[in-house]
Amino acid sequence: MNTNQHLTSIATTDLAAITRGRTVPATDLDKSAASGLGWVPANLSITPFGSIVGDNIWGSSGDLRILPDLEARYHTRLTGSETPFDLVLGDLVKLDGSPWVGCTRSLLKAALSDFKTETGLSVVATFEQEFQLLDTALPPAHPFSISALRRADPFPTKLFAALAEAGVVPEMVLAEFGEFQFEITNAPAPALVAADRAVVIREIVRELARNFGWRASFTPKSAPDAVGNGVHIHFSFTDEAGRPATYDPSGEGGLSATAAAFCAGILSHLPAITCLTASSVPSFYRLKPHSWSSSYTWLAQQDREASLRICPIVTIGDRDPSKQYNIEYRVSDATANPYVALAAVVRAGLDGVKSKMLRPHLFSGDPGKLSVEERASRGLRRLPQSLLEALDELTDSAATGWFAPELLQSFVGLKSAEINHCANLNTDAVCNLYERLY
Repeated sequence: MNTNQHLTSIATTDLAAITRGRTVPATDLDKSAASGLGWVPANLSITPFGSIVGDNIWGSSGDLRILPDLEARYHTRLTGSETPFDLVLGDLVKLDGSPWVGCTRSLLKAALSDFKTETGLSVVATFEQEFQLLDTALPPAHPFSISALRRADPFPTKLFAALAEAGVVPEMVLAEFGEFQFEITNAPAPALVAADRAVVIREIVRELARNFGWRASFTPKSAPDAVGNGVHIHFSFTDEAGRPATYDPSGEGGLSATAAAFCAGILSHLPAITCLTASSVPSFYRLKPHSWSSSYTWLAQQDREASLRICPIVTIGDRDPSKQYNIEYRVSDATANPYVALAAVVRAGLDGVKSKMLRPHLFSGDPGKLSVEERASRGLRRLPQSLLEALDELTDSAATGWFAPELLQSFVGLKSAEINHCANLNTDAVCNLYERLY
């Protein structure tokens, strides 16, 4: 086959965190970039189960375009498929080219623009993602061990090579704690690029696994007692000259004044934004104490139970602390749209900056061992413990003002449909369902 005549996918990621789109011959991509490809508003209300929410606000009318961003093209011949993986991320626009309220990528763009206007700073980010390989018949191996990585050979090496060729700048592919669990890290990038890369990484991992005869799942919980798969969003700031602007050695934990207020905003709004960053029924099987995920509104230094973790600074070789200093948001998984998740974090942080919220105190320990009064004095609130509770927190919060009413209504309707779909399933069945879907 002449792979020079392959198809290119122009894609958008919806509120169910599913990447969907249209395809054109690669040779026609420039023509498509001029006016985009057809799309339908009601597609925003497609559930992960393949149905459309019955009472969605879009109905059967209306037309949109997916306008490809040629700077967000990711191409590799190394997934094992007969033709190249060729994906271009796009924006959903109206027929006159203006942004559409339901475009999740545009949602993030607007949040980043508002943050820069308010502070003069830009957000740098990366998504650290965990997944499991299924149907492999691989032998048992110890967590984090070399054999756990090598037993899947040549999958890890081929994955790293495919990601590198696609341009997502991978840093590590490693065996994780869970059974057949792996983690991918990639280099920090401007925040929009980071979210694009998160989408691309998921698609390349799944395609490569399929070509091995396996399945890759990014589900939050493959079984009630299994180790969960999280998505950790790392963020930092740079100024107009590109200099790091997150670190201040005189601030508690090393946080600059802006970073401290940003973190305070996230913690203040965290119960409300949880369903935007951990967006499914099984997400809340993972967000429990003593599971190395998150369960309270909690800022800590190098503590993996915290919701916000100040990452370690390596001083070997006199490395510059300011260039490596970053904060990790841990209340996230791959059932959340990466653009929506990062936009929610940025909006919450921006509110902290604009409101001049007080610098949050660092906490170390077990919130469960504190009295209610002690937790309250330290600002430690339990996160929502179900998707329904999380939706209630969102709809009863100031965070609703950050989103177009149509997008918010679509999100709530979609997640309500997921809750109803799972209402009569036990936890094992829910985990099995989402393992297949994600």
